[in-house]
Amino acid sequence: MIPPVVRVARLACGPSGAQAGERAIPEETPVAIVHNGSTYAVMMATPSDLEDFGYGFSLTEGVIGDLTDVESIETLEFDEADGAVGVEIRLWLSAERAGQMVARRRQIAGPTGCGLCGVESLELAVKPARAVTAGRSFSAGEVAQAIAALPAAQALNRQTRAVHAAAFWEPEEGLIALREDVGRHNALDKLVGHLVRHGREATSGIVLLTSRVSIEMVQKTAMLGAGVLVAVSAPTALAVRTADKAGITLVAIARDDGFEIFTHPHRILIGGAEQERIAHVG
Repeated sequence: MIPPVVRVARLACGPSGAQAGERAIPEETPVAIVHNGSTYAVMMATPSDLEDFGYGFSLTEGVIGDLTDVESIETLEFDEADGAVGVEIRLWLSAERAGQMVARRRQIAGPTGCGLCGVESLELAVKPARAVTAGRSFSAGEVAQAIAALPAAQALNRQTRAVHAAAFWEPEEGLIALREDVGRHNALDKLVGHLVRHGREATSGIVLLTSRVSIEMVQKTAMLGAGVLVAVSAPTALAVRTADKAGITLVAIARDDGFEIFTHPHRILIGGAEQERIAHVG
Protein backbone atom coordinates (compact mmCIF):
# COMPACT_ATOMS: atom_id res chain seq x y z
CA MET A 1 0.00 0.00 0.00
CA ILE A 2 0.97 3.63 -0.41
CA PRO A 3 2.91 4.70 2.73
CA PRO A 4 1.18 7.41 4.77
CA VAL A 5 4.49 9.14 5.50
CA VAL A 6 7.46 9.81 3.21
CA ARG A 7 10.85 11.40 3.85
CA VAL A 8 12.05 14.16 1.55
CA ALA A 9 15.21 16.21 1.29
CA ARG A 10 15.03 19.76 2.60
CA LEU A 11 17.24 22.72 3.41
CA ALA A 12 16.60 24.20 6.86
CA CYS A 13 17.42 27.91 7.04
CA GLY A 14 17.83 29.82 10.28
CA PRO A 15 19.92 32.43 12.11
CA SER A 16 22.97 30.14 12.02
CA GLY A 17 22.71 29.47 8.30
CA ALA A 18 21.36 26.59 6.20
CA GLN A 19 21.59 22.90 6.86
CA ALA A 20 20.69 20.06 4.51
CA GLY A 21 18.67 17.18 5.82
CA GLU A 22 15.39 15.32 5.61
CA ARG A 23 11.87 15.86 6.85
CA ALA A 24 8.99 13.40 7.20
CA ILE A 25 5.87 14.68 5.46
CA PRO A 26 2.39 13.16 5.13
CA GLU A 27 1.33 11.56 1.88
CA GLU A 28 -1.96 12.42 0.25
CA THR A 29 -3.58 10.58 -2.63
CA PRO A 30 -6.94 10.55 -4.40
CA VAL A 31 -9.30 8.18 -2.60
CA ALA A 32 -12.55 7.30 -4.35
CA ILE A 33 -15.56 6.14 -2.35
CA VAL A 34 -17.47 3.75 -4.61
CA HIS A 35 -20.91 2.34 -3.82
CA ASN A 36 -22.12 -0.58 -5.92
CA GLY A 37 -19.81 0.37 -8.75
CA SER A 38 -20.74 4.07 -8.76
CA THR A 39 -18.28 6.70 -7.53
CA TYR A 40 -19.85 8.86 -4.85
CA ALA A 41 -16.90 11.08 -4.01
CA VAL A 42 -13.18 11.49 -4.64
CA MET A 43 -11.29 12.97 -1.71
CA MET A 44 -7.64 13.81 -1.20
CA ALA A 45 -6.70 11.81 1.89
CA THR A 46 -3.90 10.16 3.80
CA PRO A 47 -3.69 6.50 2.67
CA SER A 48 -4.17 4.85 6.07
CA ASP A 49 -7.13 3.22 7.86
CA LEU A 50 -9.02 3.27 4.57
CA GLU A 51 -11.72 0.76 5.46
CA ASP A 52 -12.54 2.88 8.50
CA PHE A 53 -12.71 5.86 6.14
CA GLY A 54 -15.06 4.04 3.77
CA TYR A 55 -17.48 3.03 6.51
CA GLY A 56 -17.29 6.32 8.37
CA PHE A 57 -17.70 8.53 5.30
CA SER A 58 -20.65 6.48 4.05
CA LEU A 59 -22.31 6.69 7.46
CA THR A 60 -21.80 10.41 8.04
CA GLU A 61 -22.96 11.16 4.50
CA GLY A 62 -26.17 9.18 5.10
CA VAL A 63 -25.49 6.67 2.33
CA ILE A 64 -25.76 3.85 4.88
CA GLY A 65 -27.70 3.71 8.11
CA ASP A 66 -25.52 1.14 9.86
CA LEU A 67 -23.02 -1.63 9.10
CA THR A 68 -25.71 -4.08 8.03
CA ASP A 69 -26.24 -2.00 4.88
CA VAL A 70 -22.76 -2.99 3.67
CA GLU A 71 -22.42 -6.51 2.28
CA SER A 72 -18.69 -6.24 1.53
CA ILE A 73 -15.83 -3.76 1.29
CA GLU A 74 -12.45 -3.82 -0.45
CA THR A 75 -9.67 -1.35 -1.21
CA LEU A 76 -7.79 -1.33 -4.50
CA GLU A 77 -4.62 0.64 -5.17
CA PHE A 78 -3.78 1.98 -8.62
CA ASP A 79 -0.48 3.32 -9.96
CA GLU A 80 0.73 4.93 -13.15
CA ALA A 81 0.79 1.59 -14.94
CA ASP A 82 -2.98 1.38 -14.44
CA GLY A 83 -3.49 4.80 -15.99
CA ALA A 84 -4.51 6.41 -12.69
CA VAL A 85 -2.88 6.90 -9.31
CA GLY A 86 -4.87 6.51 -6.12
CA VAL A 87 -7.11 4.18 -4.15
CA GLU A 88 -10.68 3.01 -4.55
CA ILE A 89 -12.70 1.97 -1.52
CA ARG A 90 -15.44 -0.23 -2.95
CA LEU A 91 -18.49 -0.86 -0.81
CA TRP A 92 -21.24 -3.18 -1.98
CA LEU A 93 -24.55 -2.30 -0.41
CA SER A 94 -27.62 -4.42 0.18
CA ALA A 95 -30.20 -4.32 -2.59
CA GLU A 96 -32.64 -2.46 -0.37
CA ARG A 97 -30.13 0.22 0.57
CA ALA A 98 -28.84 0.57 -2.97
CA GLY A 99 -32.38 1.35 -4.09
CA GLN A 100 -32.60 4.12 -1.51
CA MET A 101 -29.34 5.85 -2.46
CA VAL A 102 -29.73 9.54 -3.05
CA ALA A 103 -29.51 10.68 -6.66
CA ARG A 104 -26.84 13.29 -6.15
CA ARG A 105 -23.28 12.30 -6.97
CA ARG A 106 -20.09 14.05 -5.98
CA GLN A 107 -17.80 12.86 -8.77
CA ILE A 108 -15.14 15.51 -8.35
CA ALA A 109 -11.71 15.58 -6.78
CA GLY A 110 -12.04 18.03 -3.93
CA PRO A 111 -9.38 19.80 -1.92
CA THR A 112 -7.92 18.01 1.07
CA GLY A 113 -10.65 16.88 3.43
CA CYS A 114 -13.27 19.07 1.77
CA GLY A 115 -16.57 18.40 3.46
CA LEU A 116 -18.87 20.10 0.98
CA CYS A 117 -17.46 19.37 -2.47
CA GLY A 118 -20.23 18.98 -5.01
CA VAL A 119 -23.11 19.72 -2.67
CA GLU A 120 -25.86 20.80 -5.03
CA SER A 121 -27.83 23.15 -2.81
CA LEU A 122 -27.38 25.50 0.12
CA GLU A 123 -30.06 23.52 1.93
CA LEU A 124 -27.94 20.37 1.81
CA ALA A 125 -24.87 22.29 2.96
CA VAL A 126 -26.50 23.43 6.20
CA LYS A 127 -28.84 20.51 6.83
CA PRO A 128 -29.77 20.10 10.51
CA ALA A 129 -27.68 17.66 12.50
CA ARG A 130 -29.24 14.56 14.00
CA ALA A 131 -30.54 15.23 17.50
CA VAL A 132 -28.43 13.81 20.33
CA THR A 133 -30.32 13.40 23.59
CA ALA A 134 -28.08 10.93 25.43
CA GLY A 135 -24.57 11.38 26.75
CA ARG A 136 -22.92 11.12 30.14
CA SER A 137 -21.35 13.96 32.11
CA PHE A 138 -17.63 14.63 32.48
CA SER A 139 -15.67 16.66 34.98
CA ALA A 140 -13.41 19.51 33.97
CA GLY A 141 -10.48 17.36 35.00
CA GLU A 142 -11.58 14.57 32.69
CA VAL A 143 -11.81 16.99 29.77
CA ALA A 144 -8.25 18.07 30.55
CA GLN A 145 -7.10 14.44 30.74
CA ALA A 146 -8.67 13.68 27.38
CA ILE A 147 -6.95 16.60 25.64
CA ALA A 148 -3.62 15.78 27.33
CA ALA A 149 -3.77 12.23 25.93
CA LEU A 150 -3.74 13.39 22.31
CA PRO A 151 -0.09 14.31 21.58
CA ALA A 152 1.43 10.98 22.59
CA ALA A 153 -0.99 9.10 20.34
CA GLN A 154 -0.48 11.25 17.23
CA ALA A 155 2.17 9.11 15.55
CA LEU A 156 1.84 10.64 12.08
CA ASN A 157 1.82 14.19 13.41
CA ARG A 158 4.96 13.58 15.46
CA GLN A 159 6.72 12.67 12.24
CA THR A 160 5.20 15.33 9.98
CA ARG A 161 3.65 18.16 12.06
CA ALA A 162 1.12 18.37 9.24
CA VAL A 163 -1.91 16.18 9.97
CA HIS A 164 -5.13 16.46 11.93
CA ALA A 165 -6.44 13.95 14.45
CA ALA A 166 -9.84 12.86 15.68
CA ALA A 167 -10.07 10.66 18.76
CA PHE A 168 -12.50 9.07 21.22
CA TRP A 169 -11.82 9.06 24.96
CA GLU A 170 -13.56 7.43 27.92
CA PRO A 171 -12.76 7.97 31.62
CA GLU A 172 -12.51 4.25 32.37
CA GLU A 173 -10.28 3.26 29.44
CA GLY A 174 -8.64 6.48 28.37
CA LEU A 175 -7.99 7.00 24.67
CA ILE A 176 -10.00 4.34 22.83
CA ALA A 177 -9.03 5.23 19.28
CA LEU A 178 -7.32 7.97 17.30
CA ARG A 179 -7.23 8.49 13.55
CA GLU A 180 -5.09 10.95 11.59
CA ASP A 181 -5.29 12.48 8.14
CA VAL A 182 -4.23 15.55 6.19
CA GLY A 183 -7.95 16.36 6.08
CA ARG A 184 -9.74 17.04 9.35
CA HIS A 185 -13.03 15.73 7.93
CA ASN A 186 -11.27 12.56 6.81
CA ALA A 187 -9.78 11.99 10.25
CA LEU A 188 -13.22 12.21 11.85
CA ASP A 189 -14.77 9.92 9.24
CA LYS A 190 -12.03 7.37 9.92
CA LEU A 191 -12.75 7.58 13.65
CA VAL A 192 -16.49 7.15 13.07
CA GLY A 193 -15.83 4.12 10.89
CA HIS A 194 -13.62 2.51 13.51
CA LEU A 195 -16.09 3.07 16.34
CA VAL A 196 -19.13 1.73 14.50
CA ARG A 197 -17.18 -1.29 13.24
CA HIS A 198 -16.25 -2.16 16.81
CA GLY A 199 -19.70 -1.49 18.23
CA ARG A 200 -18.52 1.28 20.54
CA GLU A 201 -21.31 3.28 22.21
CA ALA A 202 -20.47 6.91 21.47
CA THR A 203 -22.58 8.32 24.31
CA SER A 204 -20.05 6.94 26.81
CA GLY A 205 -17.16 9.17 25.81
CA ILE A 206 -15.82 12.36 24.26
CA VAL A 207 -15.00 13.04 20.61
CA LEU A 208 -11.74 15.00 20.40
CA LEU A 209 -10.52 17.16 17.52
CA THR A 210 -7.16 18.81 16.96
CA SER A 211 -8.75 21.17 14.43
CA ARG A 212 -11.25 23.99 14.40
CA VAL A 213 -14.93 23.05 14.60
CA SER A 214 -17.02 23.74 11.51
CA ILE A 215 -20.59 22.69 10.86
CA GLU A 216 -19.55 19.47 9.12
CA MET A 217 -17.62 18.31 12.17
CA VAL A 218 -20.70 18.82 14.33
CA GLN A 219 -22.90 17.01 11.80
CA LYS A 220 -20.55 14.02 11.69
CA THR A 221 -20.35 13.88 15.49
CA ALA A 222 -24.14 13.93 15.65
CA MET A 223 -24.36 11.05 13.17
CA LEU A 224 -22.12 9.08 15.52
CA GLY A 225 -24.44 9.92 18.42
CA ALA A 226 -21.78 11.43 20.69
CA GLY A 227 -23.01 13.95 23.23
CA VAL A 228 -19.72 15.78 23.86
CA LEU A 229 -17.34 17.26 21.28
CA VAL A 230 -14.07 18.84 22.44
CA ALA A 231 -11.63 20.67 20.15
CA VAL A 232 -8.33 22.41 20.66
CA SER A 233 -9.28 25.21 18.28
CA ALA A 234 -12.26 27.53 18.00
CA PRO A 235 -15.68 26.81 16.50
CA THR A 236 -17.47 28.74 13.79
CA ALA A 237 -20.68 30.54 14.69
CA LEU A 238 -22.66 28.14 12.50
CA ALA A 239 -21.08 25.18 14.27
CA VAL A 240 -22.18 26.58 17.62
CA ARG A 241 -25.76 27.08 16.42
CA THR A 242 -25.82 23.59 14.92
CA ALA A 243 -24.45 21.96 18.08
CA ASP A 244 -26.99 23.84 20.17
CA LYS A 245 -29.91 22.62 18.07
CA ALA A 246 -28.53 19.08 17.96
CA GLY A 247 -28.14 18.85 21.74
CA ILE A 248 -24.36 18.42 21.59
CA THR A 249 -22.12 19.82 24.30
CA LEU A 250 -19.48 21.77 22.37
CA VAL A 251 -16.23 22.51 24.18
CA ALA A 252 -13.48 24.32 22.28
CA ILE A 253 -10.19 26.19 22.67
CA ALA A 254 -9.24 23.36 25.03
CA ARG A 255 -5.66 23.92 26.11
CA ASP A 256 -3.44 23.22 29.10
CA ASP A 257 -4.84 26.22 30.96
CA GLY A 258 -8.55 25.50 30.44
CA PHE A 259 -11.34 25.41 27.88
CA GLU A 260 -14.52 27.18 26.84
CA ILE A 261 -18.04 25.68 26.76
CA PHE A 262 -20.30 26.97 24.00
CA THR A 263 -23.43 24.80 24.17
CA HIS A 264 -25.25 22.48 26.58
CA PRO A 265 -22.88 22.90 29.55
CA HIS A 266 -24.87 20.48 31.72
CA ARG A 267 -22.61 17.59 30.65
CA ILE A 268 -19.49 19.30 32.03
CA LEU A 269 -19.26 19.19 35.81
CA ILE A 270 -17.29 22.10 37.22
CA GLY A 271 -19.03 22.94 40.49
CA GLY A 272 -19.43 26.05 42.60
CA ALA A 273 -20.14 29.53 41.31
CA GLU A 274 -18.52 28.74 37.98
CA GLN A 275 -21.08 26.01 37.32
CA GLU A 276 -23.90 28.43 38.07
CA ARG A 277 -22.41 30.92 35.62
CA ILE A 278 -22.01 28.52 32.70
CA ALA A 279 -25.47 27.06 33.31
CA HIS A 280 -26.80 30.08 31.45
CA VAL A 281 -24.65 29.37 28.36
CA GLY A 282 -26.55 28.01 25.34
